[in-house]
Amino acid sequence: MILKELHLHNFRNYEDLTVEFAPGVNVLIGENAQGKTNMLEAVYALALTRSHRTSNDRELINWKQHEALLSGKVQTKTDLIPLELRFTPKGKRAKVNHLEQSKLSSYVGQLNVIVFAPEDLALVKSGPAVRRHFMDLEFGQMSSKYLYNSGQYRTALRQRNEYLKQLRARKQSDRVFLQVLSDQVAASGAEMIVARAGFLQQLEKWAQVIHSNISTDKEELKFKYDTQVSEDTLSSVEDVYQALLALLTKNEDREIDHGSTLYGPHRDDLIFLVNGKNVQTYGSQGQQRTTALSVKLAEIDLMKEQTGEYPVLLLDDVLSELDDDRQTHLLTAIQDKVQTFLTTTSLSGIARQLINEPTIFNIAHGTLEREETK
Repeated sequence: MILKELHLHNFRNYEDLTVEFAPGVNVLIGENAQGKTNMLEAVYALALTRSHRTSNDRELINWKQHEALLSGKVQTKTDLIPLELRFTPKGKRAKVNHLEQSKLSSYVGQLNVIVFAPEDLALVKSGPAVRRHFMDLEFGQMSSKYLYNSGQYRTALRQRNEYLKQLRARKQSDRVFLQVLSDQVAASGAEMIVARAGFLQQLEKWAQVIHSNISTDKEELKFKYDTQVSEDTLSSVEDVYQALLALLTKNEDREIDHGSTLYGPHRDDLIFLVNGKNVQTYGSQGQQRTTALSVKLAEIDLMKEQTGEYPVLLLDDVLSELDDDRQTHLLTAIQDKVQTFLTTTSLSGIARQLINEPTIFNIAHGTLEREETK
């Protein structure tokens, strides 16, 4: 999968720009606050209809304007797919092959991206919410079914939490309706839990090989999906549904007292084990960074396995955070495999010899200029 062309109109500090990218490594060089990360954000937003930096879409629109437009051409193995995403005061509008999509969920998946920024190195040591977001974001790109179920779950969870608060305030007393909401949460939640368990099993397979290589066979990486239902049930949606519904039913009084749902995939976590020890708690900073790098690189292979296409990789100033060995493993892993966008203030300090014929763009004040090859 290759993003051949990108057009930005009134997006962040880009007023109007069309750029053609190379299928290999595209290096975006510029000082801070010139638009490097904005360019990566545009690619990410074109893929996923939202930013990876802010939840406020208004921030994506040039401050002098009311709307922003992103469009691009994605080359897959079989097709050249035009994409368009418009940010307006009334919401987002998306088109695939010039046809407007009634739901954004039907748009997501046309362009798959993986972003790796310095903050992603904190995937291991951050709180559970970061890892849940990671699972939902990446698995949602790989599976429209997962994306649909996670949306259904969020809606049902929000409604159930609101009703629990009403019960706590004694504005409602109908437990029958609570049971209806519990059934909806359990149904979509079971689909999510089983899908996560399956995806994590496959991701672990790829990450173990990468982690072993980086650690020169000294460390073994394993994943543990920390969920509230029994591990024995994780292969069956029906078994997880029954187990989750039983937890919700049994703990109604407790949840009413809290005014929130205490059981379900929104409470789960992903634990990384290195040589049998929880690397979040007991791992060194080096082990934590190696784990994060292994997971991000494993995503590339998993996405290829699940979708048949390699994703586009966005490296946002992450090389400066990695030592020479980890830089080497990263650049070697992506070489001639995935289209990559790499931002940096300078190529000095980067193992440039590992980047095969990079295409270099200089960015300044919202303008982009391609360097001529020598």
